[in-house]
Amino acid sequence: MSKILISLLILFLFHSSAYAYIGPGMGGGIILATIGIVIAIFAAIFGIIWFPIKRLLKKIKEKKSKKSQ
Repeated sequence: MSKILISLLILFLFHSSAYAYIGPGMGGGIILATIGIVIAIFAAIFGIIWFPIKRLLKKIKEKKSKKSQ
């Protein structure tokens, strides 16, 4: 445990700057990619839940129409 603590202390004491710049285009791309991933997850969950329910409702509707004939 102490080796990890000493390593982290050395890492934070002797850091160097990265001189990295994320421009507005890259920032917008990251935001849109994140939004796209979230929407894809919700669409997958919706598809997994909705389509079996839709099929069940269709079967119930067909049963009712057969009984009424």
